[in-house]
Amino acid sequence: MMRVGLLVATNFAVLIVAGIIMSLLGLDKASTTGLLIFCALFGFGGSFISLAMSKSIAKRSSGTQLITSPQNEGERWLLERVERLSEQAGIGMPEVGIFDSPQPNAFATGMKRNNALVAVSTGLLTNFPKNEVEAVLAHEIGHVANGDMVTLSLIQGITNTFVLFFSFIAAQIVAGASKNRAMGSLGAIVTRIFFQIIFGFLASLIVMWFSRRREFRADEMGARLTTPNAMANALERLKNPVPVGPGQQLPENMKALGISPGFKARLGGWLSTHPPLDDRIAALRGG
Repeated sequence: MMRVGLLVATNFAVLIVAGIIMSLLGLDKASTTGLLIFCALFGFGGSFISLAMSKSIAKRSSGTQLITSPQNEGERWLLERVERLSEQAGIGMPEVGIFDSPQPNAFATGMKRNNALVAVSTGLLTNFPKNEVEAVLAHEIGHVANGDMVTLSLIQGITNTFVLFFSFIAAQIVAGASKNRAMGSLGAIVTRIFFQIIFGFLASLIVMWFSRRREFRADEMGARLTTPNAMANALERLKNPVPVGPGQQLPENMKALGISPGFKARLGGWLSTHPPLDDRIAALRGG
């Protein structure tokens, strides 16, 4: 996923720390193979550390309250529907939670298919008909069943590796061309960070492309586990945003995980984690 969303902060921090450590250890002067191995260790390490922490960060960031013992009919219905959909999708029962927000939304995360988290907002439960809530739940179950978080982490790990590797190569080329040995370690680190930002932006285009594709696949799962009409109607309803105040929607680091991204497309949609709702609706309705 991704330079936006839950994985971005940890990934970026690991890349910067990796660059500094590599400079201090002199690994940038090592063999190309050794450099690539070191970059891969840090690149995949940052991605999978983020994935391993995803559930705990998601709960804390969104204020999700897990349903361990249902307190009312609504919570019982929610648990029953998630259990039934999980069985249909062939995955273990995930943790189920509710977060307080008037904005209709939901998300799923977790490192393992059989130990995931599915959470919905109070706004979704209040404003959507039950068949459409069920379709949204099926969409999130689809993300889990499709292994989207793991796949995104693998893609992020690969892009992290090459961002680190090529930033070092590019910095060495610049240093060699300038023949300026007075540049020093600090200047070398700044140069590498500059190239990490440039290459990181290019890598994010690949990650965002996959993120958009996974939304279509999750929509297909939602339609298959419920009905295409219910899934399409739920997306139609998301086109009419509910006004929210500060702190009443998913935090910035969580928006990439929600069924409703909560932000406008940037750079023609190339840096968007979600495709336009109209495109998703058309795909469900065969348009």
